[in-house]
Amino acid sequence: MKYTRLGTAGLKVSRISLGTNMMGAYVDDPASARLIDTFLDSGGNFIDTADIYGKGRSEEAIGKALKHRRSEAVVATKVSGPMGEGPNDKGNSRAHIMASAEASLKRLQSDYIDLFILHFWDSETTLEETLRAMGDLVQQGKVRYVGVSNFSAWQAMSALWTAEKLGLDPIRSIQVQYNFLTREPEREIFPMCEDQGLTITPYWVLQAGMFTGKYQRGQQPDTDSRLGKRPQAAGRYLTESNFDALERIEAVAKTTGHSPTDLTLAWALSKPVIGSVIAGTSRPEQVIANCEAVDIDLPPEALQALEAVGIPA
Repeated sequence: MKYTRLGTAGLKVSRISLGTNMMGAYVDDPASARLIDTFLDSGGNFIDTADIYGKGRSEEAIGKALKHRRSEAVVATKVSGPMGEGPNDKGNSRAHIMASAEASLKRLQSDYIDLFILHFWDSETTLEETLRAMGDLVQQGKVRYVGVSNFSAWQAMSALWTAEKLGLDPIRSIQVQYNFLTREPEREIFPMCEDQGLTITPYWVLQAGMFTGKYQRGQQPDTDSRLGKRPQAAGRYLTESNFDALERIEAVAKTTGHSPTDLTLAWALSKPVIGSVIAGTSRPEQVIANCEAVDIDLPPEALQALEAVGIPA
């Protein structure tokens, strides 16, 4: 495994992060524990979750799995999404952030959260209120570092400026959706993060498993696959554009000897500003393979072909 600093912080995180949005819902607790143990045993330490994943069930599964291995893991969880029907059960208000942090700590069975992430921008709450609440959690020792997710470049910069003005701990990372067909972050997020020293931790790099090669055009997904377990999402991802992209990835795979999954992860990790790629799976053997992808050094011609995957032929 290879590691990188979390933005401007001294904390080292593995270049593959274990995505856990299926844990506690589509992956039961014993299976979740096997995945986490396999990940840690493979040298990984960065685990990504959120309170809204399974309405807390993902955090609970992680808490059980890490009961005797907490010090080996860097756990990132998020706040902002709706956790109830009340008017204060979502967003980035001080009330919601403080209550959510306590609830997440309880579910994670931990005294601290390594990286507490604002899951979404909240236009109804001032950044000063939000960041002061996050700063208080840092001062209390309940949170070690702060990050953001799904923020635009100007929103992330505003968070950096506000934290500096208030003398608060700055954000260290930004989580964005990024893959062969979602390249918008390259325009402003990438250069902003390079300039400000933020780490990018992209999600959906494998496009919900579409770029692994396990789904075939014109065929129903296996019942034990991600999309097989979530048929309501199948139509969103089993698209012609995704299959067209997969075919181009598979063409590169034939010339390199690497799997489509390995190529996709290696392509993302080749971007200097990307620190750790979030990859979720339900199989221990795939966890091992994902961790091994950090050591793949693709030749220039392969990277060039992969860069063109999302560009119309």
